[in-house]
Amino acid sequence: LLSGGIDSPVSSYMIAKRGVQLEMIHFASPPYTSELAREKVLRLAQELTPWCGRLAVFIIPFTEIQEEIRRKCPEDHFTLIMRRFMMRIAEDIAAHNECKAIVTGENLGQVASQTMEAMACTQAVTHLPVLQPLIGMDKRDIVKIAREIGTFDTSILPYEDCCTVFTPRHPKTRPTVAEVAEAEAALDIDALVREAVDGIERIRIDL
Repeated sequence: LLSGGIDSPVSSYMIAKRGVQLEMIHFASPPYTSELAREKVLRLAQELTPWCGRLAVFIIPFTEIQEEIRRKCPEDHFTLIMRRFMMRIAEDIAAHNECKAIVTGENLGQVASQTMEAMACTQAVTHLPVLQPLIGMDKRDIVKIAREIGTFDTSILPYEDCCTVFTPRHPKTRPTVAEVAEAEAALDIDALVREAVDGIERIRIDL
């Protein structure tokens, strides 16, 4: 999952070091996210090719999902439900591309959606392993690697990604799987996932 921030390119690099071939997934929410944000992510993917080789970037239309969450779900659960949709969509893409795991840039305790309880809720909707190479790292160590691999200057460009859209004022930090499932029960989850997957744009990034 390639967000456009500092963490996810470093996470991608660390997994690629282990000999893993990567495909990138980016969630875009126009008009809340801009064309410049999209170009930033494609540039990050290009900057990762020396370490990862040729890549495909799957651009996922995410606006309708986020708007439905805002309309029908409790505000403090917005981010958790959004991330559960990301996992469902990533698993669908994985199934069609022979991928065996999902890789994220999550870092324990860095933001509200990255507590142990929140990550358990997010990962409950996928059967794939979720690999988190940055999970115990300090931010300064992540930034150091980002500088070394050449992604830092692009990552800090001020173009927002979908994770900043409809951010709750008081996010839930210690949710249970049952209460998050109840909070998203008002949504037609399968239809929203299918619509997003049907709208995927696949972009090939060469060396």
